[in-house]
Amino acid sequence: MLEVFSSPEAWVSLLTLTALEIVLGIDNVIFITILAGKLPKGERKKATRLGLGGALLTRLALLAAISWVTKLTTPLFSVMGYSVSGRDLVLILGGLFLVAKATFEIYDKVEAAHPLGSDVKPARAAQLASVVGQIMLLDIVFSLDSVITAVGMVQHLEVMVVAVILAIIVMLIFAAAIGDFVERHPSIKILALSFLVMIGVLLVAEGTGQHFNRGYVYFAMAFSLMIELINMRYRARSLRLAA
Repeated sequence: MLEVFSSPEAWVSLLTLTALEIVLGIDNVIFITILAGKLPKGERKKATRLGLGGALLTRLALLAAISWVTKLTTPLFSVMGYSVSGRDLVLILGGLFLVAKATFEIYDKVEAAHPLGSDVKPARAAQLASVVGQIMLLDIVFSLDSVITAVGMVQHLEVMVVAVILAIIVMLIFAAAIGDFVERHPSIKILALSFLVMIGVLLVAEGTGQHFNRGYVYFAMAFSLMIELINMRYRARSLRLAA
């Protein structure tokens, strides 16, 4: 393993892939943050750690079965002239689940009636198990996409493994801060859920053979977030002046 990292090219590949894995992991962190926010405060960190820990195990398992992963891009059947592979099916089903889940959460936040004090609930194993189960389900989709990207960029398995581990560590460090920030600002939560809808649509599009430059998507997300942060600052300043 040490021989692999003896060349400057390996270190450049490691840094590049780690950065890309962190960017791709933003989707995962947002989803985990939204779901963990539905749990009592004492359970949220546990759910986040279990979710990201599951993401790490899923990625490492897929890397260990790298020959099987590469075969997932082999067409299984054709529909109206389009070849459909195992990866396409996973992306389509995962994308549809993400769109449905995010849409339901938006409806729940905006339209559903919540009695006063309904957010304060005792921790229940069933709730935690349900949230972690949903996280693990989407981990498979995000991990598969992430690993296939890694395989296309780097030739050495050792570099991929180290990059994945470093990316998950970075996400673990910042996940709690992101979760607290989202919980304190309802408008950010709605924006994050909207991002998940967009990511779900992107996954379905990729699964049907429509490939988009993700850089444009992440730029749009960053721009929307920047505008909302400016709006939050403006609202806070207006409240201070009114007081």
